[in-house]
Amino acid sequence: MATDSEYGAFMEKFILRPSPPLSSPSELPLNGLTFAVKDIINGENKHYGTPKNPCSPDRVPGGSSSGSAVAVSAKLVDFSLGTDTGGSVRVPASYCGVFGFRPSHGLISTNGVIPMAQSFDTVGWFARDPVILNRVGRVLLKLPVVDPMTPSHIIIPEDCFQLLSIPVDQVTQALVDSVQKLFGGDIIKHATLGEYVEDKVSSLKQFMSEGTDLKEFNIPSLVALSSCMRLLQRYEFKCNHGEWVSTVKPDLGPGISERIRDALSTTDENVSVCHTVKSELRDALSALLGDYGVLAIPTVPGPPPKLQTEGTSLENFRARAFSLLSIAGVSGFCQVSIPLGRHNNLPVAVSLLAKHGSDGFLLNLVETLYGTFEEHIKLAEKVAEKTSY
Repeated sequence: MATDSEYGAFMEKFILRPSPPLSSPSELPLNGLTFAVKDIINGENKHYGTPKNPCSPDRVPGGSSSGSAVAVSAKLVDFSLGTDTGGSVRVPASYCGVFGFRPSHGLISTNGVIPMAQSFDTVGWFARDPVILNRVGRVLLKLPVVDPMTPSHIIIPEDCFQLLSIPVDQVTQALVDSVQKLFGGDIIKHATLGEYVEDKVSSLKQFMSEGTDLKEFNIPSLVALSSCMRLLQRYEFKCNHGEWVSTVKPDLGPGISERIRDALSTTDENVSVCHTVKSELRDALSALLGDYGVLAIPTVPGPPPKLQTEGTSLENFRARAFSLLSIAGVSGFCQVSIPLGRHNNLPVAVSLLAKHGSDGFLLNLVETLYGTFEEHIKLAEKVAEKTSY
């Protein structure tokens, strides 16, 4: 088990002795970097404890890949690997103040990874530095090094940013200022994503009545998208693990046990509709973005919740979070969560999405943008310090 100085991030540590190199170390793209790999199914874990969030020790570190995010955030390793089915790379990245990349679905092999829901399972990664994020991505995705491309347009869906529990400008201003400085303000476009999805994804009507009666603001079409995603996830989990769970009856912690119980009761009703939704959403968002367009959204609706918060009090937060996370999840698009400093001393993030297969373009864009992001973040932090006196 990990020591306190390791933030509970590790179950086990060991050194991989290198094989005799086929080429000189200087030619190896990840030479000299340390890394960690996810091996636990949930962040707040009954059996192994909860990794400590280096940014906010009294807050949750994220989902099932949170140990990997903590290892990077605490500077224990240079990068780490995780899996993302419903958000388990993107959410910990946001909560721990690091970069997290969910690749286009199906581009990185999941051979050897225990499947949860293969329609959504991806292998993603974390880094503190956009250059290392890009280097790791090019190895995993087997991409050549190419010059960055200028985005054709960057869409800021105002309805998605209304889901935030913190001031919208805290998240959007760094992006807008950076894009204007590097590419000019003409490429920034504003839209209402919920209306677009409702209009273009006709098969989503099957799910439109589910969960749209929440008291707080929500986007009905994205809530429906989330319902579709969770139905297919539960069904595929049941197909993959239902027999084992029913036979072995494992000792499951709170939260996990309820979700697995729901999964085991799932039938194949509407499963075929889910696949139609996936196809229609990918087509709709591909038309919206084109080859070099980008969609900007909040990674999650706000800062990380406090540890051991009752599930019922998080109902609206989770509904908003899954509405946002389902966009890349259902479409299969690539998404990167980018740290944006802090609000009230808690980490804040924004996400950029690009069409399926545009992972290299998105990685290059983040590396290009982040220098100006940092300038804005430092300026905002100085202003916040002065106003707090």
